[in-house]
Amino acid sequence: MPDQPHLQFPGGDADRRPEPRPADADAVPGSRAAGSGGPDTVEAADPASADVDAADGSRTVGVTPPAPPVPLAPPRRAARRLWWAGLLERIMQPWISLKVEPQAPDALVDHRPICYVLEDYGLSNALILERACRESGLPSPLQPLPGDPLGRKRAYVALSRRNAGGALAMATGQPQSKSTHSESLARLLEAHRRDPAMDVQVVPVSIFVGRSPDKNNGWFAVLFSENWTIVGRFRRLLAILLNGRDTLVRFADPVDVRPLLAEGLDAERTVRKLSRVLRTHFNRVREAIIGPDLSTRRLLVDKVLSSPSVKDAIADQARRDNSKPEDAWKKAHAYAYEIAADYSHPLVRSASFLLTTVWNRIFRGVLVHHLDRFKEAAPGHEIIYVPSHRSHMDYLLLSYLLYGRGIVPPHIFAGVNLNLPVIGTLLRKGGAFFARRSFRGNALYSAVFSEYMAQLVGGGYSIEYFIEGGRSRTGRLLPPKGGALVMTLRAYLREPRKPVLFQPVYIGYEKLMEGSSYLDELSGKAKKKESIWQLLWSIPKVLRSNYGQVVVNFGEPIQLNAVLAELAPAWDGRPIPEDEKPAWLAHTVDVLAERIHVNINRAADVNPINLLALALLSTPKHAMGEADLLAQIALSKQLLVDVPYSDRVTVTPHTPKEIVAHGEEIGVLERVAHPLGDVFRVDDETSVLLTYFRNNVLHLYTASAWIACCFLHNRRMSRHTLLRLGRTMYPFLQAELYLPWDEYTFAERIALTLETFEREGLLERVSDDDDGVYARNAGQTDEVFRLRALSHPLQQAFERYYIAISVLAKNGPGTLGAGELESLCQLAAQRLSLLYAPAAPEFFDKSLFRGFIQKLRELGLVRLDGNSKLVFDERLTHWAKDAKVILGRELRHSIEKVSPEAAKPAGPAAAATG
Repeated sequence: MPDQPHLQFPGGDADRRPEPRPADADAVPGSRAAGSGGPDTVEAADPASADVDAADGSRTVGVTPPAPPVPLAPPRRAARRLWWAGLLERIMQPWISLKVEPQAPDALVDHRPICYVLEDYGLSNALILERACRESGLPSPLQPLPGDPLGRKRAYVALSRRNAGGALAMATGQPQSKSTHSESLARLLEAHRRDPAMDVQVVPVSIFVGRSPDKNNGWFAVLFSENWTIVGRFRRLLAILLNGRDTLVRFADPVDVRPLLAEGLDAERTVRKLSRVLRTHFNRVREAIIGPDLSTRRLLVDKVLSSPSVKDAIADQARRDNSKPEDAWKKAHAYAYEIAADYSHPLVRSASFLLTTVWNRIFRGVLVHHLDRFKEAAPGHEIIYVPSHRSHMDYLLLSYLLYGRGIVPPHIFAGVNLNLPVIGTLLRKGGAFFARRSFRGNALYSAVFSEYMAQLVGGGYSIEYFIEGGRSRTGRLLPPKGGALVMTLRAYLREPRKPVLFQPVYIGYEKLMEGSSYLDELSGKAKKKESIWQLLWSIPKVLRSNYGQVVVNFGEPIQLNAVLAELAPAWDGRPIPEDEKPAWLAHTVDVLAERIHVNINRAADVNPINLLALALLSTPKHAMGEADLLAQIALSKQLLVDVPYSDRVTVTPHTPKEIVAHGEEIGVLERVAHPLGDVFRVDDETSVLLTYFRNNVLHLYTASAWIACCFLHNRRMSRHTLLRLGRTMYPFLQAELYLPWDEYTFAERIALTLETFEREGLLERVSDDDDGVYARNAGQTDEVFRLRALSHPLQQAFERYYIAISVLAKNGPGTLGAGELESLCQLAAQRLSLLYAPAAPEFFDKSLFRGFIQKLRELGLVRLDGNSKLVFDERLTHWAKDAKVILGRELRHSIEKVSPEAAKPAGPAAAATG
């Protein structure tokens, strides 16, 4: 471009030769010495160095006899500085080993004086540069240039970085109060303007200490390797002590000052232009040597604060607070730094060493499936990882696995509750950025966070967030929250540069580190606030525990453009302004969230603990004889083989006996010896925790559990009735378990599962016509026992549905609002669990009742009247009759008995009876 000076990079001009140097050239301070003269003398040119290009390209050697050395008398201050630098250099020498690029940097320059340019200030950089120049036969950077145009008694300058003051001025529209360029560089250019004979060549020099640690380096050395962060003196000292023997000094082609001045720009523009070109050069070299800068805190905060939306929010905040714009800007700046990640490659590398040791100690292994399929789909896309969220280990595991397989770890959307002292800093340097639980009532914070997300998406950074909003305490996927999805879509629509790919990830555990805290919360205790002391106290216990195996499955990715083409065909791919909200946006977010959950479930892993939980929790005392337990596990595995859920579901390869042995090994099962056969059981506390692992895979057994439920209180049932009722109930199961089919495909799976039941002897087909009639055995046979075990996980879902219907019917239409119905249903479920059999923790989960009521509204079985009360007609009564086929008479009576009525307002009749 015409406004950029010429800057050559190393290796860009292979045929370049030094310009001829006259044999009688005057010796000047700072000129390149060919001999070995000391610092106080400058020798005349050696004839062997006075190369002249002949016409045929050969080189001739001059024969002019060498001039005697001319003694110099440098100022006493310069001599003292050289003595001091020499002493420090001797102290540093055992710790520094240099690699200089190119191998002959003196070939890059000619006879003119040289001013070196460093990226950063620092005494260690100056001493390393001095040594590299001496070893390469270049002039010393610690001697002044002729006439000392820098005014610093030296021949090098360092660029200065931007500061917060500059960002504040840019954001508030005020003039910048601090210089954003090197004052020494400005003085050098000004000296050239005053003296037309001056012609100094500017040579950029990049210095890297410990630039590329490999797997043989210790994690502490990696922590202090070269990166993009501006470090202090102490950290630089440690870096030299640990990594100084791997120091790279790279010289670049010189920049000519005279052509830049000839462009006729004013002094300020000229120095800014030269600074910009030099800074771009340093950034390119640094990126080539140590990789791209992923520190969003430094790169993105200024962009966030200077964006139009945040500037408007700052102005609004100042008006609301009746304060100065600078004060509102400082508040926005504090928010941005509270939010932003500060990715550190050395820390991530160090953490990978540490986590390898931890994983090997507490886990029996970490398995990854379908990663190759993800790698095939990922190139060219902005990746949004959307894993299930069941433990604090989720983000550590995923980042660790990606990093170990050569994939850049994502920036992680984390709750501000994890921004603890020390821990928060480590997480932030691992790529975490923090969000408050609620943005409500803080427009400035909302604007800053939304813009930060937009900068991540627009910049092509991979991101990870959990659309469940928090960790699941029940093992089910929590209803999705669309906040992060909305920000992602708005950012993409604002600047649709790189296509977005959502990558669902299923993470399956055999034992949870948070198991005891989940147990307390499920028992009704308040959630404990995270603290650094709680974490430190838990470390020894964690390191002594065996948490089994972890499986990470990559689900089928979702391309955002494909979703938009389906749900927003009117969008033509052009940017949509941030203040414009398309009518289709909310529906698109809802559909996208549901598909992410569906694809997470389609990548489930069935581990030994899942299978043990399915079997043991189906019995009243959570105990089974060994033979029965082995048979039930074998049946559960066979169902997944005969009627596969998806091609991404993985199942443990272990045999039933190996599964039982594994359960004993990690302390889940207790074996009770008995003369008639050993019995396996779990205690009450463990049984509550096992519901978590049963719920992880409950969706995989929906069809088989449905059939088993139908035969729990019915001896015979026709195939037609099974399929019809299945289609009727399926929308509610689909909404609760995030199933991938429509009701007709689900009916097909029921038909296939019936064939497996028939082969396994669980049901018998007693009619050969097309409709077919199936029957179970009478009495308490092994087959009936196995059917009951299969039905148990889904039985309580139908009980919840019937509770909601019963409460509605008892109170009548137009009486209850949706929120009132949720609360009454929760109370009824809690009372039913207290009076009769204990229920699973999710049995009285209000969010499940909320989902059921919402689905009733979507299907038109209930609706809101003008007073926001729920009304219904006979269709709901017909639906309730179908539910009676599944639930026994005694159970229905118990539910109807505990179903509460809403409190009636006092009226005249009530007053009369009083």
